[in-house]
Amino acid sequence: MLEIKEKDFNSFFNAPFNAYGEHSPYVSPLKSDFKRILSNQNPLFKDQNTFTYFSAIKDGIPVGRVVTHVHNDSNKKYDWKRAYFGFFDCINDLDIAKHLFDKVENWASDNNYTEVIGNFNLTAMQQIGVMMSGFNNKPYTDQVFSPNHIADLLHKLGYVNEFPMTTFELDLRSIDPQIVLGEKQNRIINEGKIQLKKFKKNRFNILIEDVRDCLNDGFANNPMFVPLTKEEFLYQSKDMTTIIDENISVLAYDESGPIGVILCIPDLNPFIRANKSRLSVMTPFHFAKFKLKRDRAVIIFYSVKQKYQNKGLNGVMLYEVLQALKIRGYKSLGITWISDQNKASLRQAEKLGCKQLHNLSLFKKNL
Repeated sequence: MLEIKEKDFNSFFNAPFNAYGEHSPYVSPLKSDFKRILSNQNPLFKDQNTFTYFSAIKDGIPVGRVVTHVHNDSNKKYDWKRAYFGFFDCINDLDIAKHLFDKVENWASDNNYTEVIGNFNLTAMQQIGVMMSGFNNKPYTDQVFSPNHIADLLHKLGYVNEFPMTTFELDLRSIDPQIVLGEKQNRIINEGKIQLKKFKKNRFNILIEDVRDCLNDGFANNPMFVPLTKEEFLYQSKDMTTIIDENISVLAYDESGPIGVILCIPDLNPFIRANKSRLSVMTPFHFAKFKLKRDRAVIIFYSVKQKYQNKGLNGVMLYEVLQALKIRGYKSLGITWISDQNKASLRQAEKLGCKQLHNLSLFKKNL
């Protein structure tokens, strides 16, 4: 017997654990965080009509789920009539997947959207894509994991993949940070006009605005990007002070203010997995153990304001981050995703000696 439930959070949360099993590389967001972002408290979802989510229960066990949502600012900026799907997780069962996507597509059609695209969990600045390869490689924080049958199910449902992306991993034990310093970078360092600052927790509310400023300016011409509001960005980064390592992120400033950022954090997936994605009386113990043993970090994003792009600033910031990571004892560094269209970032990843971790793609269907 199959039942589809709408906005039943517990079945939605439990579905991927049942679908993939305990030995899967999949790591869920913490249950409390997940519930918070799938609520109307999230600035993305102030309007009840901007999202919903479904779970598939087979013989009493949740085995599939999907979110469907709309980003009104994206549709306005790009003149789209687009709905999104996200957090699509499911056993390898086409009938169950079809029941879930019938709900998604009916919701989209009822709201006059003409196409559906995903995974977007929940915007282009959060987890994105469906895995196409690298299924045995452990994901880092903010990297999507999906087994190989997910892409196959989407193809069978009439979805076409587009916008390929790649995630990367760098072995920090073998990297010499000097590799990123060339003529442009050394000129910036020698001129001494640009100041680099660490991400101090006691200045979080000030610095997070500088981060957003750099992100919105630097990403303005990127595909699908829509500037983040102050409210959205604070909501997404609300609990960052509890998990950041102050030493491994960097902000760059000139006399006008912030001009660049690399946001790098410890990979939280081992901690979240140890907690089984739920807060409990054991959480402080797991967190203390995690802080002692953490050796994986991940670059969530890097951004340079347009007036400083292609002038060497990103290399200067990356040099500082790589140095700090090695000093702090990190052994590997993940990079969330780089579009195949972003040739400059792909060249930099190749220069660093990064290895490809996962290949990803978006999937789209016209209604």
